[in-house]
This record gives sequence, C-alpha cells and structure tokens, in this order.
Amino acid sequence: MERSVPVEINHMREKGLVRVTWDDGHVGEYSRKYLRGYCPCAMCQGHGGSVKFIEVEDSELAEISAVGNYAIQFQWKDGHNTGIYTFDYLRALCPCSACKDAEDS
Repeated sequence: MERSVPVEINHMREKGLVRVTWDDGHVGEYSRKYLRGYCPCAMCQGHGGSVKFIEVEDSELAEISAVGNYAIQFQWKDGHNTGIYTFDYLRALCPCSACKDAEDS
C-alpha cells in the first residue's frame, strides 16, 4: 500500500478540531482531545506494543509543526510536545466511520 501524505492540515480552533486532507482526497477530522489522548510519545504510551487512549484534562493546542517529510508534532498549551505523529500513525488514527469500517473488515 502506498503511504498517504497530508496535503493540508488546519487547526479549526472554534470547532476544537484538526482537519487533515490527505493526498488521496480523504479528509479526517480529529478532535484535539482525541489527538492528545493518543499521543504516541513514550511518556504517554509507555514502551509496550499496544496503543491506548490517555485521558487528559486540558487538550488545548498551541501549535502544529512539521517534522521532516514524515510526521507532525503538536505543541499543547500544557507544555507537552514530545509526541511525533508520523503520517502513517495519524492516518491509522482517523476516527471517521469509513476508516473505522475499513479497519474492522
């Protein structure tokens, strides 16, 4: 399978969402709470193999930065910024029903 790459990433502050448009035309909308809860850093996820949702009280997003040509990093207003969301990880996290249905198949 060819790797998907975001062509546009928008922080929709008023809606509390990050909208990612992918190069295949797919659009994913991720709530800030969802993204913060699935932060991939070792502090949040540990060193085990499974990914788990971590409940975080304040999920205010301050900034989004590119990491090379393979990932993005979120700077949260609570100071947390160690999670690097690879494009593959971010696409796999897509919460839309089409992606969830494909995952369950």
